[in-house]
This record gives sequence, structure tokens and C-alpha cells, in this order.
Amino acid sequence: MALTDKDRIFTNLYGLHDWRLEAARRRGHWDGTKALIEKGRDWIIEEVKNSGLRGRGGAGFPTGLKWSFMPKQSDGRPHYLVVNSDESEPGTCKDRDILRHDPHTLVEGCLIAGVAMGAHAGYIYVRGEYYNEHLVLQAAIDEAYAAGLLGPNACGSGWDFDLYVHRGAGAYICGEETALIESLEGKKGMPRLKPPFPAAVGLYGCPSTVNNVETIAVVPTILRRGAAWFAGFGRPKNSGTKIFCIQGHVNKPCNVEEEMSIPLKELIERHAGGVRGGWDNLLAVIPGGSSTPMIPKKICDDVLMDFDALREHRTGLGTAAVIVMDKSTDLIKAIARLAAFYKHESCGQCTPCREGMGWQKRLMDRMVEGRAEVEEIDVLEQVTRQIEGHTICALADGGVWPVQGLIRHFRPLMEERIAAYKASKGSPAPTLPMAAE
Repeated sequence: MALTDKDRIFTNLYGLHDWRLEAARRRGHWDGTKALIEKGRDWIIEEVKNSGLRGRGGAGFPTGLKWSFMPKQSDGRPHYLVVNSDESEPGTCKDRDILRHDPHTLVEGCLIAGVAMGAHAGYIYVRGEYYNEHLVLQAAIDEAYAAGLLGPNACGSGWDFDLYVHRGAGAYICGEETALIESLEGKKGMPRLKPPFPAAVGLYGCPSTVNNVETIAVVPTILRRGAAWFAGFGRPKNSGTKIFCIQGHVNKPCNVEEEMSIPLKELIERHAGGVRGGWDNLLAVIPGGSSTPMIPKKICDDVLMDFDALREHRTGLGTAAVIVMDKSTDLIKAIARLAAFYKHESCGQCTPCREGMGWQKRLMDRMVEGRAEVEEIDVLEQVTRQIEGHTICALADGGVWPVQGLIRHFRPLMEERIAAYKASKGSPAPTLPMAAE
């Protein structure tokens, strides 16, 4: 069953209606917010836990549990809510549509989340390239202040809450929560060692929680309609609705809010007009943004789009950015391009990532031509294992997983490319130049 319009949380995802406060209220936002706040911090956290909401930024950590890590009593330090809108994962553009078309879902969610974690201030860190989006978001916040929904005695609830927008400068690494905090503090965006975790020592050394835009934006609707309603979608532990970004070799690329656990094939055929040239022309899909390993057609035929089903196939839901590749795709070249991206975006703090990403890129460039030995495929895989899990943050993991997915499912393709190069007596097949780094 496809998600019906009455169950969609983002009712203006395509910008068909006005995003401003008055129109947002007509669509049901800011309805009874005061009453929700007055039910108290513990009730809000318990409802979010019971809804089964997991982080929509990629990691999929249970949201209510994360909120519960914030200290119950203040030790004199202020608490902060930080919203991660540094949407820099290649293929992902869901938060962008929330910011520019439905910003009041996020603004209201920030207030309620602030109450839940005892925070009187929230910061929304927006990717630097999202210039027009940040203007819309700031205008929505200004509207909320003017209407008494933010600021002192927000919504008449007795809770004071201020919300600030901070623009980044386009660094992918700042999507990592502690690097984002460092950047917010005016420092170079480099991840921190954990522990201490942000809930203990976060922004300005104070208890903080970092959540993705979509995670925060769905909370008011969950509280209004009930945890059981949200938990009724999808499989257990993979519940709710989710915005999927479907792109690549499909007939109608789109963003769509759908039920979690929808079959991948149904998602593509129902909403994106199917694979270009028909389903049998499918070669592979990257299911969750560029850092998740690709899966071949035989897995795509019946895999479900949720955290656990994809993990069983050694990939992940990530940000749910579905990148579809048909049989015209040079998979080795596509993954080499991603290897170049992760090399460029490494902050350089950890040696395995700083050295390994460059090493991986250079070898992948040779694999594109076939200018390698078959044994080097094993060397490449071994190096990715030496990088994975040996760094402060997960950028390195995400940087090697695409290569691991290529080797796991398409090793014969790599071997054929090497054999073809050898057969041509060392003259590489003509290839398009890779974009300048």
C-alpha cells in the first residue's frame, strides 16, 4: 500500500502552496503547540521513543533515546539544540525541500525538541550553498517571532526559546555532528574524539543534541497524531514515513515521502516512472546516498527500503538517496568519481583517512583504465579494511564502502577491464576526463 496524502507529514514538499506561516497553519502546523509543550518534557520524549523514530540523517539512531541522554537537571550550563542542515551527501536533497517549501515544520519541531531537552536556544546549521533556502528559513523564523511562537514565553507556554540560523561554508565534513559543533564555534570543522559525547560536552562545552532536519521536522505531527500512528508505518524498529530522493537513470527523478519498508522496486516504479529502458535494464542501485555500498539488480528485485533490510545486504538506508544506474553506466568510473570526492572532503585529521583516501583514489583511477593487476583488487579491498573503523569519524567508512560494494558485487567487471587493457598492449581505452578536483 502506498502512503496516502492524509498521512503525509510534509504537505508542501513540492512547493505547490505558500510556505509562510498563515498557509502553514491552514495545513495544520502550529496547531495546539502550547498544549503539546504543557504535557511536559518526559511525555514528549516517551512519545518520540514509542513512535520508533530513528535519525533521518543517515545513522538511524533512535531519536527519543538520544534526547533522553540530555541531563535532566541543569548544572548551571545552558542546554543547546543543534539542527544539522549541512546536507552535503551526494544524491541527497530532502532537507533542502523542507527548508524552502515547508520550513515551519522544522521551526515548530525545534521549539518542541528544545523543550524536550531543556534547551532555551537552538542553532540550525545550514549548508553554505543553500543560500535561497536559508533566506526562506530565516523569514519563517522571523514570522514565528512576530507571532509570539518563538522568543520569551513561546506559544504562551511559559518556555523561552530562541532559534538562530548559521550558514556553513560548504564542507562535507561539517555534516559530522562534532565537526559541525566545532564549525559553529568558529573553528575549523574537524571531528572531536568521543567520549565525551555532545550530550555531556557539546556546543560551547555545554550539553547539546545534534539532529537532522527531517528528524526534528516530523516530531510535531507525531505528537499531534500519536506515536502509535507513526509506528504503524513500516516494519518494527523501522517505522514511520521517510523522504526518498530518487535519481539517476529513472524516467521521473523525484523526492517523495513514502512509508518505510516499501520495496525498492515499488518505490522506483510507482514514483519515479521506473528505470530508463525498463526494470531489466537496471544494473545497480546505491540505496542511501553516495557513502552506502551499491547493490546489484538481483538484490534490488525484492529488497525493502529500511535500515535493517538493507543492513542485511551489507549496505544501508543512509539518507535514502536512491541513485539508480542502468546498464549504460561505467560502474568502475562512477565509484572512482566518489573516491575522488571523499579524498577531496577528508579533513586530514586521521592518518588512515588522510593517506588512505588519496591512495584509494589513485588506484581507482587506474582501475577505470584497467591499468592494474588483478591481484591489486585484493590489495585495494585490504586497504579499505585498514581504513574502515580506524578513524575518529565515519567519513573514512563512507569513503571506502562504495569501493567495497563495487568489489563485492562487480569484481568480474574489474577483472575484465584489466584483461582488456592488457589485450590492447598497454594502450588504455579512451575515457572521458574526470572532473577537476
